[in-house]
Amino acid sequence: MAGDDTETELNASYGETVQFGNAADDYTTYRASYPAELFRRLAAFGVGTPEQRLLDVGTGTGFLANEFADRGCAVVGLDVDRALLAEARVAGESVGYVRGETESLPFPADTFDAVTAGQCWHWFDRERAAAEARRVLHPGGTVALTHFDWLPRAGNAIAATETLILEWSPDWPGGGGTGFYPKWADDLAAAGFEGIESFSFETTVEYSHEAWRGRIRASAGVGGSLPPEEVRAFDDRLAELLAKEFPEEPLELPHRSFTIVGRNPEA
Repeated sequence: MAGDDTETELNASYGETVQFGNAADDYTTYRASYPAELFRRLAAFGVGTPEQRLLDVGTGTGFLANEFADRGCAVVGLDVDRALLAEARVAGESVGYVRGETESLPFPADTFDAVTAGQCWHWFDRERAAAEARRVLHPGGTVALTHFDWLPRAGNAIAATETLILEWSPDWPGGGGTGFYPKWADDLAAAGFEGIESFSFETTVEYSHEAWRGRIRASAGVGGSLPPEEVRAFDDRLAELLAKEFPEEPLELPHRSFTIVGRNPEA
């Protein structure tokens, strides 16, 4: 997804109709895990250290929350979608999952050492979400906003897939992205965070045809917004496209990991 202001505004309005819970099974099975390099870099900023009390907002099925729990954090995962939380609870018994809104967090001030948001910041009222993140952080605590995005490039399977998605969901705002989100730094600065830094890196993710189809069914433009019969018809078309134009498996698809971190000022 693109990272400019126009795209963010489109995502905010488009997100009102997206229901990822409709694709919860595919979401759990086929979404790519975050790369290990991300957690090494976050640890250097003091995010994800053992015994740290960490809140993961927009947690979905708990991909990010479970990774931090495996690293010894005391993690709370928050989301508004009941179906996604049900999947998360099955996969991550060591995480405390809570239903709630990121813009109105159900926690007292100074509760957490770190707040993370993975693959979700664009769906929120960003001003309110940033203010709430700062409110629930201890002084000196850290917020980390991160995305792991596929990269459509000329002639690759991602670009071809995005073209197909737009045939079925013309209002989908998620295509043509570079994986960079520089305006997030403004969100954190406006909320009073300091020491704001960012980092990014590219990596390749391998998908079988089946896995890529499942990944796309779990996207906002397909499983999150189309009725079931259209999702099935779309999936058939994508299977045909892959077999004809990209027959070799696995698909080797470029992705970018992008993160912005900020520090809650000391009292």
